Amino acid sequence: MKVNTLIMNAVIAALYFVITATIAPFGFTNIQFRISELFNHFIVFNKKFFWGIVGGVFLANLFLSPTKVDLIFGLAHTILSLCITMLIGRFIANKLLLMLINSFIFSFNMFIIAYMLKVFLHLEDTFMFLWVTSGVSEFITMVVAIPIVYFIAKRINLKQLIS
Repeated sequence: MKVNTLIMNAVIAALYFVITATIAPFGFTNIQFRISELFNHFIVFNKKFFWGIVGGVFLANLFLSPTKVDLIFGLAHTILSLCITMLIGRFIANKLLLMLINSFIFSFNMFIIAYMLKVFLHLEDTFMFLWVTSGVSEFITMVVAIPIVYFIAKRINLKQLIS
């Protein structure tokens, strides 16, 4: 891995952690509004952001999550979702469309988080309720992030930021 790539991924991981820490109470329940999820859209512009995003999720879940199983399930959710988006990205050139698809992918895959909340946190809500509420909140967060990330990508060439 090139030094530039390593540094940019470290910056993304740090930003993900800091932003998650600022809203920590709202990022670890069945209704999750993690503003830091906007970094998930960076994968649309360059797959080399993968490790920075995963690193940020790892740090946030390690230090901020009320349950350490979130390390396993949160990382599984992120890794699976990013990999699916990278795969689909091979066939879709339109970045706005791909960010919208990425939002659906992350939201649908919240069943992983819903399972964790139901089984390991013993929430009384039904699995389906946890999946819907976490999925809808993820979708809202990710869709609101699209214009923000698109604006950032217009100002900073995210494709060439990591070489």
